[in-house]
Amino acid sequence: MWHIVSMYLRKGNYVQLNEYAFMKRIKKLSMLASVVVVMMMAYSSAQAQYARAGIKGGLNLSNLYVENPHDDDARLGWHAGVYGQLFASEAFAIQPEVNFSTKGTGVTRIDNNSARFDSKFKLHYIDIPVLAVFKLGRFAEIHAGAYWAYLLGAEISNNNRIPDNEFTTVDRDNFDNWDYGLVGGIGFNLGDAAQLGVRYNYGLNEIAESAGARRLFGDSKNQVAQLYLAFNFGGGSDRDDRDYDY
Repeated sequence: MWHIVSMYLRKGNYVQLNEYAFMKRIKKLSMLASVVVVMMMAYSSAQAQYARAGIKGGLNLSNLYVENPHDDDARLGWHAGVYGQLFASEAFAIQPEVNFSTKGTGVTRIDNNSARFDSKFKLHYIDIPVLAVFKLGRFAEIHAGAYWAYLLGAEISNNNRIPDNEFTTVDRDNFDNWDYGLVGGIGFNLGDAAQLGVRYNYGLNEIAESAGARRLFGDSKNQVAQLYLAFNFGGGSDRDDRDYDY
């Protein structure tokens, strides 16, 4: 079974991921994220009565729909990044973010001899969501918008511990470098300094790029549920209690 998967991926330009190139992309995108958050903080300082900027992170529960699996399981991953709010008022804001996010799925296949093969498909993205924030008083807010994402790396691994079945890395060229989709969620404010929330990211782009990846993944799209905790840099401690603190 896994020899067949390997053959499919080699037909799609299967190569070892260049670790140096991966780290170089991470460094460049980290610098971009730093510039973005500094700009958002500078803008937010001019609207500090209502706007927020800070850091956030949490858990991902992601899935892909792979053709003909015996069973597919959501993959537990994580995300972390920065956010800010623009054009903020006591009732509304635009919130752009830059996040590193791990996605993918777990798949179980059973061959004709009833042999079980478990594998994990792992995708690493930089996500850039842009959200409309509707503030429900001081205590909660609804998020709705769209995201764009850039693929940093991709890999397949399995836990059968059989050397002939061990996959370590699949080149990102098998997948579309870009992803996009819709985002929706709700956040609950923990005072002025933090927020706990949940979101769902619904991908609209088919992620398989090469012919081999399309044979394996079909028209699969990213689907990600997120639980996050965000911390506001300003904290809002010096704001008037009559204001909604964002």
